[in-house]
Amino acid sequence: MKYKPELTNNFHSPSFFDEQRGITTMYDDFDDDSIFSPEQVLENRGRVAIFIDGSNLFYAALQLGIEIDYTKLLCRLTEGSRLLRAFFYTGVDRTNEKQQGFLLWMRRNGYRVIAKDLVQLPDGSKKANLDVEIAVDLMALVGSYDTAIIVSGDGDLAYAADSVSYRGARIEVVSLRSMTSDSLINVADRYI
Repeated sequence: MKYKPELTNNFHSPSFFDEQRGITTMYDDFDDDSIFSPEQVLENRGRVAIFIDGSNLFYAALQLGIEIDYTKLLCRLTEGSRLLRAFFYTGVDRTNEKQQGFLLWMRRNGYRVIAKDLVQLPDGSKKANLDVEIAVDLMALVGSYDTAIIVSGDGDLAYAADSVSYRGARIEVVSLRSMTSDSLINVADRYI
């Protein structure tokens, strides 16, 4: 194969390197924050699916000393985008009537509740690990949504989030920094 001299010679000329330095300088002058406004980013979210780790959100609210308004949370997370579905994953104590009432309210107000019985650990604490359920739903619905909003800081979700990202979905992570794994932040397109 023969190369055109005018193309190959350009790579060795001083003017080529000057042009490259000019391009580098041009990009250095950009302010990263000014490339896209928050409105432009949100504009491109398309259809969103929300995946809320109820336990993670509960402890974040406890740490902040606030009570969550779940109606406002849903509105805030969608920010005017089309909502495919909002999933709320939580461990349950079937004997706790107050919790059962709360979960019924969630179901009737726009949330798909995925519940799992709490298991008592040897130290006496109770836990229901729902990472697998969140990861499976993230993967199963990919293609049905454009943006996945993960309300959790659990690093166990990083691999599933990364896989979804490779299939074309945007990943947004919402969690307190002190409760969020670096591995999850690193695969997110947006961390809030």
